Amino acid sequence: MLDELFATIDWALIAPILLLQLVLMVVALFDCVRSDEVKQPKWVWYLVIIFINILGPIIYFIFGKDKG
Repeated sequence: MLDELFATIDWALIAPILLLQLVLMVVALFDCVRSDEVKQPKWVWYLVIIFINILGPIIYFIFGKDKG
């Protein structure tokens, strides 16, 4: 049953989205670990980056970094 589900998925559409999510997540986590200037506690940003798919890293880069 699960094999039938995976066989019907158009991987040509899904794979780039998954790759984008993975790259964004890794870059955002790496930046958050190395950065000393974030607006909230780092553990909050770790959770946002990991659990809010695709938008979490984007939210971090827009609102999480302290420009000061």
